[in-house]
Amino acid sequence: MPEDVVLDEIEAYARELSWVLHQIRVSLDGLTAVQLNWRPSTAANSAYAIASHVIGSTTVYALGFGCGQDVTRDRAAEFTASGTDASGLIVAIRQLQRKLGDALGSLRVPALDERILPPPYLWGTGEPREISRREALVESIRHGALHLGELRLTRDLAAKAA
Repeated sequence: MPEDVVLDEIEAYARELSWVLHQIRVSLDGLTAVQLNWRPSTAANSAYAIASHVIGSTTVYALGFGCGQDVTRDRAAEFTASGTDASGLIVAIRQLQRKLGDALGSLRVPALDERILPPPYLWGTGEPREISRREALVESIRHGALHLGELRLTRDLAAKAA
């Protein structure tokens, strides 16, 4: 595959990850403390927890698995996170966007095909399996977009409930 095609692929990953994270920020903007922490049911996530989880999962899958950076994660804390305003989350998302831009900008073409076996403590749920760095980047986009939809729905429900 010509290098310019693969570079276009890396740029597409960067663009899509940035867009999803930007939309998460937009969805958080203007939420009150009550709306940020409101949950549709005891088994569902709040807007704050959803955003915290997207930050954690994107850090692990895109920066860690995709770009080979050393990352950490407290997945359980992502789902219990709460706060009085979204400013800390918005700052964390902006920082993550910058880190992703830098990491993807320096990612070398052959790295996309490298296969890794992620450690269980970073994987999430289920048994880890071997994946390529490319697959990790695609999964990060898919996972973030899935939770963006959840966040938008939760935001709308919270606005009506509060």
